[in-house]
Amino acid sequence: MNRSTMSSRICECFAARCLWSVAACLIAIGSTGCQRQQQSSVTPTTTVDASPSTAPASADPVVVVVSSSRKNKTPPKVQPDVSRFVPDWVAEAVFYQIFPDRFRNGDFENDPTRESLEDVTSIPEAWQVSPWTGDWYARADWERQLSGSFFEKGVFDRRYGGDLQGVLDRLDYLQDLGINAIYFNPVFYGKSLHKYDGASMHHIDPYFGPDPAGDLAIIERETSDPKTWQWTAADKQFLELVKEIHARDMRVIIDGVFNHTGRDFFAFADLREKQAASPYKEWYIVQYFDDPVTPQNEFRYKSWWGFESLPEFAENKTHDDLHPGPKAYVMNITRRWMDPDGDGDPSDGIDGWRLDVANEVPQQFWEDWNTLVRELNPDAYTVGEFWDDARDHLVGGHFSGTMNYHGFAYLAKGFLIDGILTPHDFGQELVARLDEYPQKMQYALQNLIDSHDTQRVGSMIVNRSRQPYLQPDRFDYDVSERVSPRYDNEYSIRKPNDLERQIQRLVALMQMTFVGPPMIYYGDEAGMWGADDPCNRLPMVWDDLIYDDQSTDPLGRDRETDTVQFNQELHDFYRQLIHLRRKYDVLEHGDFEPVVSDDDAKFFAFRRTLKGKSALVAINRGEATYSWEVPCDTARELQSLIVTWDPEAKADIVRRDGVCIVTVPPLGGVVLADRANPE
Repeated sequence: MNRSTMSSRICECFAARCLWSVAACLIAIGSTGCQRQQQSSVTPTTTVDASPSTAPASADPVVVVVSSSRKNKTPPKVQPDVSRFVPDWVAEAVFYQIFPDRFRNGDFENDPTRESLEDVTSIPEAWQVSPWTGDWYARADWERQLSGSFFEKGVFDRRYGGDLQGVLDRLDYLQDLGINAIYFNPVFYGKSLHKYDGASMHHIDPYFGPDPAGDLAIIERETSDPKTWQWTAADKQFLELVKEIHARDMRVIIDGVFNHTGRDFFAFADLREKQAASPYKEWYIVQYFDDPVTPQNEFRYKSWWGFESLPEFAENKTHDDLHPGPKAYVMNITRRWMDPDGDGDPSDGIDGWRLDVANEVPQQFWEDWNTLVRELNPDAYTVGEFWDDARDHLVGGHFSGTMNYHGFAYLAKGFLIDGILTPHDFGQELVARLDEYPQKMQYALQNLIDSHDTQRVGSMIVNRSRQPYLQPDRFDYDVSERVSPRYDNEYSIRKPNDLERQIQRLVALMQMTFVGPPMIYYGDEAGMWGADDPCNRLPMVWDDLIYDDQSTDPLGRDRETDTVQFNQELHDFYRQLIHLRRKYDVLEHGDFEPVVSDDDAKFFAFRRTLKGKSALVAINRGEATYSWEVPCDTARELQSLIVTWDPEAKADIVRRDGVCIVTVPPLGGVVLADRANPE
């Protein structure tokens, strides 16, 4: 969970953790550009209708600092053996991230109530579930009673009624799209819309299941002793969902939040009531207990980044592990969800975990926890939320992989979206950051471009290339002053246009052809757009629903009306790409090698190879058509597998004098199979 999950963001602190270290290469992008070419067996030629493309104009020259974090370091002589912690299946996974309250309302009888919110006393009596198809920026009367500001209050108290039944109803949609792994944001019981403020880790949120009232009554009678834990209706429905997912040969991982809880978590609720007499007083970091003889409440405790709604678990006395109390609890809930019936067969449990703020939990805990996970299921996948070079965290903590912000998303924004990072340095950094990790782990790095913690890719493109960068090292990826009208009066909330959708297709192409499993944030394939939290969490756009236009602006600015509807053409392109990746094992398991970097033309190409098989991927980020010469004598042939500009088209390939000339239009991408000629 990025700090943007909360109502106030302080994500700038990531900058201190995201600096790329030595051997900086300064790229001055001005009127002359920075021309470099890296050539191997595939060579570029002059563009057909060429005129050099330039970076977007800015008041001052842009200086981008690019370096590899271990470039000048001697690589370890022996790579650590991580095979025990990296399952084979993950290299073939295509993940789809679901934010439960916003994916699909499949059961209107279990919708959240006003009483289910955390600070119910501050919520107007007129509160009700928000309309799924409404104008996102339009405010209900109860929201206006809370505040005159869209972002101050109200929007964070919205609930839309997404639930487990909604996911069950749409599994066929995900399967047809080609998805074979689902990542759920927190499904455990919590009072917030995002559920990172867990009230329980051993129960699914009652309002995601079919019987909220009955589930709450069961939860009320339980303690931290697993012997008292029952299976609620929501728990049982979640296990049924896991069963249905597995029946489709799909996997499921869920969010684990082991750094903090909510204030309604049973241990903290007991502590808040009994103070120093609570048996859970050492589970948290209490700074001051309340003095009952004074009228004020002196109770103070350490919370995650100062958010009082998120009290932090305590560490042990040597500060290298969680306190034994919460650690034992987390181990117990891990067993519960990975082997629900306790028979030693994990097939009825989840297939892995995404671990929130993993760098803020002691490494010894992760070593022990990840070891338990593999004892329960040797094929389990654990992916940590790390925003910088995560090698040491992954190897030391026995993770499978990381959410690959540092090794993929930052670079994709710099080159594919902003057009600022040169193709040469894009390829160089992809290789350098990939090589940080042991080889098998490279194929477990989760390649995402957006998530619940960032602006959506569509809006990232709409607001691209603003200069100068505030944080050049990350190309302003998820820099709060640039990702939302909440902090930036110039931020555009409009719908992406056709040209911007072309860029989105290039991003998707790179995701589906790079090393490591891609992850799609729900709705990107349907054409959804939105600024950072909370505007990246709109209700999913479905093809069977009719949506109100977006005509309201959160800052009261003039805006054009945007229609909201399922983008079938974009969906079909994502589907085509996903099925291509899953069809060709060279895209899932092959080696990666950049082969062309033409900085003036903004053209980049790379090769994936596996056991004599080869695929070539080319991306033209420039403004002119590019003619790409690929050696192809009579013993070789190139087959066009997919192009980004037309779902029915094939790449224009002309064989001439021992080379194949591949024509790639502006903002176009192509995937080619390079194979022996059967003749």
